[in-house]
Amino acid sequence: MKSRLIKAQNQRVERISTSTLVIGIDIAKEKHAAQAINFRGIVLTNRPIMFSNEFDGFEFLERNILKLQKMHGMNDVVVGMESTGHYWFNIANWLVNRGIDVVLVNPMTTKRNKENRDNSPSKSDPKDALVIADAVSRGYYTPFSPKEEAFRRIRVIVANREHWVVESGRIENRIHRWLDIRFPEYRKAFEDIFSTRSLATLRRFPAPPDLLQLTPQQIVEIWGEYMTRPGGARGMNKAMELQELARHSVGDSVALEEDKWELRHLLNEYERVRKIIDEADEMIEKILPEIPCSDLIRSVGTSLPATAAIVAFGGDLRKLSHGNQLLRKAGLNLAERSSGKYKGQIKLTKRGNSLLRKHLYFTVFHLLSHNRAFQALHKHNVEVKRMTKMQSMMKLIGKLARMLVAMAKEGQEFSVDKAQLPLAA
Repeated sequence: MKSRLIKAQNQRVERISTSTLVIGIDIAKEKHAAQAINFRGIVLTNRPIMFSNEFDGFEFLERNILKLQKMHGMNDVVVGMESTGHYWFNIANWLVNRGIDVVLVNPMTTKRNKENRDNSPSKSDPKDALVIADAVSRGYYTPFSPKEEAFRRIRVIVANREHWVVESGRIENRIHRWLDIRFPEYRKAFEDIFSTRSLATLRRFPAPPDLLQLTPQQIVEIWGEYMTRPGGARGMNKAMELQELARHSVGDSVALEEDKWELRHLLNEYERVRKIIDEADEMIEKILPEIPCSDLIRSVGTSLPATAAIVAFGGDLRKLSHGNQLLRKAGLNLAERSSGKYKGQIKLTKRGNSLLRKHLYFTVFHLLSHNRAFQALHKHNVEVKRMTKMQSMMKLIGKLARMLVAMAKEGQEFSVDKAQLPLAA
């Protein structure tokens, strides 16, 4: 693995030759700063190139690049920038469309090399641009190329969906808080407080005094406004259980009407957000068939959001040489800190996409409940190899990543027999 990384690093450095103009850009919201250097790291401009984040500014940058090329006799250009935030999207795509090579520098590389140029912790946009250019000249970058339209579309919808998932969780927490104060016994009746029957209850009679004003039959009839089959023995028993809990509730009843006003708005907002998430899932369902290997990924048993996240942030898995590359994109590769006789702990780097990392983890968690191959592997890791359950989970995430890449490259669906081969060895 180490030899492959060194080889890849050397290949990147070879792209920077004596005839290469290296441009580093520090990205900002309104005005970007650019610095130009040669392959030795020598600055080629008397002052930084400051240009606005608009068409005229982009053209100004291009004119300066052409001027510097002509002045110093350089045929090639490589422009580097950090892949943080979203302000770099437009300038990167514009440069690529103009036939200029664009590369991305890890923000941590910039941060850790900031003092190398002047032995000072000072920070400014021109200095950051110079540090980025310096990192590019030494090969510390990742080539950038706009993804195919389907991949870009799925990435946008997955990122937007996650925003609403987080918002949904925030609203759910506030509803839980409301019940903790006003009706703490409520969860004894409803394990899932966001089921259809429970949401109907929270809308019409959320507090103990509301329930005690009705008969069980009246409660069931009101549920019928929200459900097709509210009654029967199960419905009546649930209504009586709720009333019994309400009689002995220790919930606070002071300023109850004012608090019920907030609950109504929380429930409206919750239903609105869930509708948005459902719409996002429908869009994902339509886009996924356009993405290569998405059907192979789903054959393992991954959920719709997880499949979308894997292809959105993992890219075309057929182009990856090994599953470890997918782990690196998720920040799930390992790092060790050791020196001399000191041997530190081996930890996850977490230098990757957090959403991809989250979905790989929950995919394995989900597979352990229904996939026989992963259940057998987990049991082998815990009982035979004496791993902790979390260590086994991390190992199985690596197994899943390598499996997905292999399936994509070979064009084969998931096979239980192949997944269990390591156990037989």
